[in-house]
Amino acid sequence: MNDAGIYVTTDHLVGLEALARDLRFVQKARSHRHLAGRMQSAMRGRGLIFEELRDYLPGDDIRSIDWRVTARTGKPAVRVYGEEKERPAILVVDQRINMFFGSRRSMKSVTAAEAAALCAWRILGSGDRVGGFVFNDRAIEQIKPHRSRNAVIALADTIAKQNKELRADDGRAGGGGQLDAVLNTVANVARHDHLIVVISDYQGHSALTRDTMLRLSGHNDVVCLLVYDPFLLELPRSGRIVVSGGGPQAELALRTGSVRTPISAFARSRGEELLAWQQELGLPMLPISTAEETAPQLTRVLEQSAWRQRRR
Repeated sequence: MNDAGIYVTTDHLVGLEALARDLRFVQKARSHRHLAGRMQSAMRGRGLIFEELRDYLPGDDIRSIDWRVTARTGKPAVRVYGEEKERPAILVVDQRINMFFGSRRSMKSVTAAEAAALCAWRILGSGDRVGGFVFNDRAIEQIKPHRSRNAVIALADTIAKQNKELRADDGRAGGGGQLDAVLNTVANVARHDHLIVVISDYQGHSALTRDTMLRLSGHNDVVCLLVYDPFLLELPRSGRIVVSGGGPQAELALRTGSVRTPISAFARSRGEELLAWQQELGLPMLPISTAEETAPQLTRVLEQSAWRQRRR
């Protein structure tokens, strides 16, 4: 793994803009598009798209009367406009110490950062506002949604800053409740008609995590990107590894069945539990591997998710 797979820079995340243009995001219910923008939700402004001219009806806003047509026909007439609408997007990006792991191409923290940048550029390209919450074991930083390149660059800069703070020997790490804390914060901000993309390995998830996600999905569109490293799913049959959570270290002999079996069982059960949310809560839980390039994966899993939802 080279240095680019361990840490990201703002320039690298900004440079992903071109790759984001190939993404196609499909929405599960209302418009059949995930991140395509122009949702029937929060209004951007009043009366931007002309629809029809019709007779005045009791209760119509008198400001909508077309006085020229009214004078010409002798009957009150109103101009009807459709409202151009949007859904602000919030990206939740995990940069905790548990994300500082990778066995092949990149760290989970790097893959999460790339996925967030790709989503942000795609959303902005659709004309919607984009912002986010970037969190590590000690801090939660908010970038409020805006419809501008500066908003995406600010998000990328915040991600890169937290990404560079990750260290394997960080003894202060271990904010076990940060995932629930950031999701609760998002729930208080995004009360309705938002697109929320949570990008994490979901380490430390609990019943509270599930309930908060359910609350979020009640009035918003929620997409979960599950960042994982395939190492635990494909353990080597020989050799030793040293593991640490930032404190004491342990050496594990992978050739021993008593070591390999429980690790593999844990990885499988945890993955199955998270993927079960897709059916239980109706949330797309889309896996993104650290061992492959992020952009092609994101395109593939979103297209597969779109196909499954169209089949329902």
